[in-house]
Amino acid sequence: MKYSAIILIMIISSSSLLFAQKKSKEKIEIQVNEAQNKVDVMVGGKVFTSYIYPDNIMKPVLWPVMSPAGNMVTRSYPLINKEGDRTDHPHHVGIWLNYGDVNGLDFWNNSEAIPAERKDRYGTIYHQSIEKVKSGKGKGLLETTSSWKSPDNVTLLEEETSFDFKAMTGMRIIDRTTELTAVVDEVKFTDNKEGMFAIRVSREMELPTDKPTELMDSQGIKTRVEKMDNTYVKGDYRSSEGIEGGDVWGTRGRWMKLSSEIKGEQVSLVIIDHPDNPGYPTYWHARDYGLFAANTLGQKALSDGENELNYSLENGETATFKYRFVVASEDLSDAAINELADEYAKQ
Repeated sequence: MKYSAIILIMIISSSSLLFAQKKSKEKIEIQVNEAQNKVDVMVGGKVFTSYIYPDNIMKPVLWPVMSPAGNMVTRSYPLINKEGDRTDHPHHVGIWLNYGDVNGLDFWNNSEAIPAERKDRYGTIYHQSIEKVKSGKGKGLLETTSSWKSPDNVTLLEEETSFDFKAMTGMRIIDRTTELTAVVDEVKFTDNKEGMFAIRVSREMELPTDKPTELMDSQGIKTRVEKMDNTYVKGDYRSSEGIEGGDVWGTRGRWMKLSSEIKGEQVSLVIIDHPDNPGYPTYWHARDYGLFAANTLGQKALSDGENELNYSLENGETATFKYRFVVASEDLSDAAINELADEYAKQ
């Protein structure tokens, strides 16, 4: 019995050591380009992602996001035309954080596609400043401020966000910490399925489906497709609770993995919730068509009424939201993800 226990400890220790050894650090360089409304995050001289805040997106986002092998894991549409891309939900751009019901305003669905006569129902997040950038070996830092505003230009929330970037062989990590401070009498986050920390992924990362849709061609022309070509579509979800496929929607768990293959590269995308977040562990607003979101606040909408949160802030109160995003060039095991989640929980 003692011998078996010793062997088990040796295996666990060896696994952790191998995981740590694999993570040799790569240089990260943060390059600010305010003239183009973006900040590039370079790893080994190549773009890993960019923090962008153009006028036509209605929120700051990280786009594109590249895998360690250089494959794009975010959807191209609507910023560039890529043949085979879905053309739904033009507000799904890169990686972002916002919400579908803030004092009755929809920050989630706002985009250029909303007609002028309906704009009074939508909120916009405006980038305000770049507070700090720091480059380094294996890590980089970007700190920004933004304002959540109503259509009549009233600021509801002031946002301070830090992006901690980590780069190692075969893996990239983004730790996002966002502080939202109410600057009006009350800010209500009424339970809503549209939230909160999200990524819209490339076609290759989607789950195979035969549902008809509209796809983009290389010239930017939308075409109705009755039966999807799933030749290169191999995505699948797996939650920390062992739930897989489309069944993950509306379930809770501390992490979720979306795995697939792009041009021969095995890719895992993982979102990890932080135990300090309101509503932990998060509900998952994860769809087969490529929307992958952790929604800590939309409990009633995502639990079919079983739970309800209706989170709110009084003037001057601050809420902090923390999420870890991992992109790896392998199909990460549950043990590896749990190790990443345990490490993150201590921060």
